[in-house]
Amino acid sequence: MDISNIARKLDLSNNNLVVRKAAEIRRLCDAQFDSSIIGVGEICKAVICLEIAASRLQVIFDRQAAVKLSGMSEKAYTRSFNSLQNVIGFKIKLNIKELAIQFGCVRIIKSVQTILSSYKERFLASLPASRRANADFTRPVFTAAAFYLCAKKQKLKVDKLRLIEVCGTSESEFSCVSTSMTDLCFDCVGVSKEKKDAKDVKGNRELLDVLPGKRRLDDGGYSSDDESSCYKRHKKMEEAKYEDWKSTVVDSIKKNPEKGAKKVIQTSLSFSKKEETKELQVES
Repeated sequence: MDISNIARKLDLSNNNLVVRKAAEIRRLCDAQFDSSIIGVGEICKAVICLEIAASRLQVIFDRQAAVKLSGMSEKAYTRSFNSLQNVIGFKIKLNIKELAIQFGCVRIIKSVQTILSSYKERFLASLPASRRANADFTRPVFTAAAFYLCAKKQKLKVDKLRLIEVCGTSESEFSCVSTSMTDLCFDCVGVSKEKKDAKDVKGNRELLDVLPGKRRLDDGGYSSDDESSCYKRHKKMEEAKYEDWKSTVVDSIKKNPEKGAKKVIQTSLSFSKKEETKELQVES
């Protein structure tokens, strides 16, 4: 499909500069690699080239319409966009101040800069001398990871997926850099999570003890096969009470047999043949 037709569907046909730039990017993609290898078809490639051209020329671009036109899901489109952009060598310049304004976290600008400088120093110190010259920290994923971890440290809400989309990276790469940055700069971005011991937690545990399915062991745990369960203990207590009552009644009868014995009145039944209805007569 001609790229101008796709531009018309995205309301970019009047901007000839964007269309020419997108056609140039498309020719560059065709010359460098086969886009079908990364699962990008011709229509999707044309849409992505239009978005790259629009972003570089600072022209408003409808991302939702582009995703719908490409025939892919939003996640798959973002992954294809990042892959295609990285392959042709178009790097996004990510500014910390613009990022902070966009996500409403202006107060963490200095903290992000400090984290980035500390990470660079510690990462280079961990590398052998022969590899330090090849280390590249200009990629926007490092700035995005430092921004996200710093916001998380200060309990500020940041849309992670949107941040990944803005920096033009993949989720796996973002996660890898975030993990590395957390390990090397835990004193700056680490969030300690202390897991409480179950034995030390005090809160309405008696409510669990009354349930038949919960079992308390000597070590503080629960087991469904324990014979010392509350349910069985309750049942044994009821049986013990019944046996005590029964033995008390039997003992009282043995001590006073006259009071315990009752006269049995024998009755007989007689039926009259002459009467149509049946009568019950009790002989005294």
